Amino acid sequence: MKFTRMLMFSLMILTANFLAQSVSFNDYFSDQTMRVDYFHIGDATTEVVTVDHIYQYGIWAGSTKNLLDNFNNGAYYYKIYDAASGKLIFSRGFDSYFKEYQTSDEASKGIKRTYHESAIIPFPKNKIKLVLEKRDKQNKLNEVFSTEIDPSDLYIIKDNVKDKAAKVYKSHFSGNPHAKVDVVILADGYSAKDQKKFEKDLKRYTNLLINQEPFKKSKDRFNIYGVFKVSEDSGIDEPGANIYKNTTLSTTFYSLGSERYVLTEDNKSMRDLAAYVPYDAIYIMCNSPRYGGGGIYNFYCTFVSDNQFSPYIFLHEFGHSFGGLADEYYTSDVAYNEFYTAGLEPVEPNITRVLDPKNVKWKESLSEGIAVPTLWEKENYDKMDLTWQKERRELNKKIAELKRNRVLQKEVDAVQNEYNMKDKLHSDEVDQYLMKSKFWNK
Repeated sequence: MKFTRMLMFSLMILTANFLAQSVSFNDYFSDQTMRVDYFHIGDATTEVVTVDHIYQYGIWAGSTKNLLDNFNNGAYYYKIYDAASGKLIFSRGFDSYFKEYQTSDEASKGIKRTYHESAIIPFPKNKIKLVLEKRDKQNKLNEVFSTEIDPSDLYIIKDNVKDKAAKVYKSHFSGNPHAKVDVVILADGYSAKDQKKFEKDLKRYTNLLINQEPFKKSKDRFNIYGVFKVSEDSGIDEPGANIYKNTTLSTTFYSLGSERYVLTEDNKSMRDLAAYVPYDAIYIMCNSPRYGGGGIYNFYCTFVSDNQFSPYIFLHEFGHSFGGLADEYYTSDVAYNEFYTAGLEPVEPNITRVLDPKNVKWKESLSEGIAVPTLWEKENYDKMDLTWQKERRELNKKIAELKRNRVLQKEVDAVQNEYNMKDKLHSDEVDQYLMKSKFWNK
């Protein structure tokens, strides 16, 4: 539950940071959305940004009062300046798939890759300057790209968002998008025969979100939508098992080489589908029973629909993508290397290098008598968890091999059931171990 408490803490900070703002929406923007699509190209040490297309559509989903993001989170910021006066009129911090790729082994070898990203902003009334900034090794933001955009440009795409194959659901509606957090849950890997399943899954996860604190007490501040579009195949890609599916959003396991990491590189299709509703945050619900998910801050998150741990994944990944929280586990495999600079305080609100209790980020939340740093029962926990992580990897390799060899499904199911049973048993053992700690719930 620490992750949930820290999400609540980060949301309190976010609210506080948005209180003092001096930009009048109506002076600079109209109530529509501008989407600036661009390519992000590079390796571990280089990056190039080029604009793809610019779109005008819909209403503006975000707040018309809180236009400047003072949360100071994310590896990147896009900032919008009024071209005539030079005044900062909009900003947003975010992380990206490209940033994670930069920390990979491939990128360190100089292998360049291209990723597609989008800046979502209210539609400007006059010419603007869009600036993309990135944190350096001292966590200072520096410009990596800028361009001027004239809202009267003939080449801004103004096509109506229209696709008869897409169906929109209002799963939980509380009111005006400007005053609510608008969450959209997109379907991926749901074929035509799976539409009813999507509807049930959408209802199930909507209820999960609005009945889990810190969201429960604020459920009237959320709008939750679902958007369904048929995928040709059921399920999503599992490259390690030589399984590839034709799906709407092209989500895949084994992202950046991590078998449980589920992401998509098809940002354009994702944004096109999300554009059917006003949105602040994107979920992609992947029609799969296998454990997996992913979350990138102010970008999107994914989760699988039918794993025994799907409810946990659903909430956990939202903590990354919406709350800007860092992972707290350290015994599991991750898809990146040296994500945090040694000796430098991370910007995420739930991790720290500070050992002074008077200056730790969450000092207001510390229970009485808790020392910083906190000496906890780490050695026994590590032995228990690392043993399982090793066995888990071997079982996953075995399952992938069986699938690659196209053996009888009952053979795959037997090993998968063994995996599921052991995974649940380990989870219960870890919970019991931590609950016995003198630091539990503190």
